[in-house]
Amino acid sequence: MIVLGIDPGSRYTGFGVVEQEGSRVRQLDAGRIALASEPTPAARMARLAEGVEETLDRWQPAAAVLESLFHGRNSRSLIALAQARGVILSVLGRHGLDVREFSPAEVKHAVCGSGRADKTQVSRMVDVLLGPVPVRRSADASDALAAALCYLHRRPLERVVKAAAASPERG
Repeated sequence: MIVLGIDPGSRYTGFGVVEQEGSRVRQLDAGRIALASEPTPAARMARLAEGVEETLDRWQPAAAVLESLFHGRNSRSLIALAQARGVILSVLGRHGLDVREFSPAEVKHAVCGSGRADKTQVSRMVDVLLGPVPVRRSADASDALAAALCYLHRRPLERVVKAAAASPERG
């Protein structure tokens, strides 16, 4: 199964593509879509949509995962981030993917064992779980890979819960 993780941002959006075969998980791709150089908000969102489309076309993932919004102090940044997430969700929706959202704390807990881990800890654990790469990953790419790993870690539990909910009660 191929999963696309996305760390939405208004200046840089990280992405990470992982593949799970049995118990083995490997990184297929990771990077970031640079939006900061675009002159207008509309151009930034168009570039973001284009970058997500390119990644989807290249890897054909079965699922995608994003970090959910968290409340910040700066409402202007929150609005820009919400706009970026809207563009990403629209592109993912058009592709008919299984799209999940996890809070930053859920992603950190799945990868590091603590929902309060910092970016350095997340990056180190992504290296441990996927192996280091010759060129250092950006923090955005590490966060996106962590989101994809969170999806894969939670998937077996979600299947068990879904099966339990579907089966009749035993008495």
